[in-house]
Amino acid sequence: MAKPKKNESAETREEREGSDLIEKLVGINRVAKVVKGGKRFAMAALVVIGDGKGRIGLGTGKAREVPEAIRKATDAAKRNMRRIPLREGRTLHHDVRGLYGAGKVVLRSAPAGTGIIAGGPMRAVFEALGVQDVVAKSVGTSNPHNMIKATFNALDQIVSPRAVAMRRGKKVSEILGRKPAEYAEKG
Repeated sequence: MAKPKKNESAETREEREGSDLIEKLVGINRVAKVVKGGKRFAMAALVVIGDGKGRIGLGTGKAREVPEAIRKATDAAKRNMRRIPLREGRTLHHDVRGLYGAGKVVLRSAPAGTGIIAGGPMRAVFEALGVQDVVAKSVGTSNPHNMIKATFNALDQIVSPRAVAMRRGKKVSEILGRKPAEYAEKG
């Protein structure tokens, strides 16, 4: 993250940093708070933000008006950005399952040209993340909050072969099970 300049406002800094972010509004929900005089209605927004290169964030916001709820959710998503390792910048490194409440998701890496095969809220996550080829299935719930949080749980479990190799003190080729070039030539 770039160091802020002295005379730079927060809005200018945000424009410089966040101009390349992909913002996806996943859902808006009307919620009610029961008070002495009746009900107070508010709007709750669910937003996913990504840079299309492996960084993604999730945010929720609640306010009396829709634009304010979306702004709050967007700010929360920017604060909660995380990096997800991608294979060749287009798919996942391995298959993974995610859980959150009643939400269960299965994410599978796919060959080039497959596209994003995923239901509503999960599709928004993959588009913002920059994944081009993935097969995903939601089992258990269609609630957007639980589906997205289960998807984030699954994405947090993804580990790149490079990270596994570093942790084990081996080479990436040993982790992937590929033979080094000198052994392949000999037979």
